[in-house]
Amino acid sequence: MFKKFAVLFYSIFVLNLVSAQHGEATAEGVPATELSEKDKVSKENKEFIDHHLLDAHDFTLMVDKEGHHIGFPLPVIFYDNGFHSFMSSKEGFMHGEPTEVDGSFYKLHHEKIYKTDATGALAEDKEGHVTSEKVLDLSITKSVLILILVSIFMLVLFTGMAKSYKKSQVPTGATKFLEPLVIFVRDEIAIPNIGHKYKRFIGYLLTVFFFILFLNVLGLMPFGINVTGNITMTFFLAILTYLITTFSANKDYWKHIFWMPGVPVPMKLIMLPIELLGTITKPFALMIRLFANMTAGHIVVMSLIGLIYVFKNFAAGVAFPFLTLVIYLLEVLVAFLQAYIFTMLSALFIGMAVQEHEHEHHAAH
Repeated sequence: MFKKFAVLFYSIFVLNLVSAQHGEATAEGVPATELSEKDKVSKENKEFIDHHLLDAHDFTLMVDKEGHHIGFPLPVIFYDNGFHSFMSSKEGFMHGEPTEVDGSFYKLHHEKIYKTDATGALAEDKEGHVTSEKVLDLSITKSVLILILVSIFMLVLFTGMAKSYKKSQVPTGATKFLEPLVIFVRDEIAIPNIGHKYKRFIGYLLTVFFFILFLNVLGLMPFGINVTGNITMTFFLAILTYLITTFSANKDYWKHIFWMPGVPVPMKLIMLPIELLGTITKPFALMIRLFANMTAGHIVVMSLIGLIYVFKNFAAGVAFPFLTLVIYLLEVLVAFLQAYIFTMLSALFIGMAVQEHEHEHHAAH
């Protein structure tokens, strides 16, 4: 069953990229007709990869032969002297054309909304960076939509799981699959790293484990659902771990940071800023590890598929699909592995903050 799903997802992914090859693309400042065939294909591949990785104000399922995106619009909500909202299907908005809203004009450029005029001109600096005024974008983007859906799914799933145990202690349905994972997080992650205080934090650890796992699995779909490959998302997950660690820490934890026992005073003064910096680098490592691994995996898979259309020969048509399938199956493992690593390190950091240092208690006796 697992192999069938993997092959199915891979096939959909290839079909999606094939359809994207029909989209019209031009290099910066160079018409498509002046590019070589290989350059045009490479440009199309790059644009497709960028589109898959980045967030968007609409949800694209596939691209037809004429280059039209097939999908559905999402609500665009932003603040600029008041709140404004409309659907992303509003004429011209998704094509980067100036859109009039309540007497003012706005333009979508690289998935950022800028205030402009009726011509749609954007001010740029010498390096080509847009300097026009940006609005406060509160839109329900593709990533936000997935976050909402996954949150609702988890709420319904685990509420039903809890209710099923009131009827019978024998797991049924989805509970048969979820119960071993819940026990694994408790027995192999929470208890070994936190100790007898694990019950205070098991709810958070289970939530973050399944939340990342479901998002990672959805990221294997070919529709650009790359939530955990968004550094903003991994940043806030890491911040949650940091806040829980900081506000749950006992006096022993802070004592070993600010004034380590048994260390000469000169060394204490040297180690103090290093230890303080360490409290920040821990969540930073969580953020970068999850973001980099998920993004890199997506880029490798899509790049291998794209190389088929760059070389266009029999060897490429055989080798690259096989390599892509191997990497894709590896990404399934990485999806579970990254959820485990993030949860395990979170439990480790929390455990370091709440543990009692035995040598001090022995000294007291």
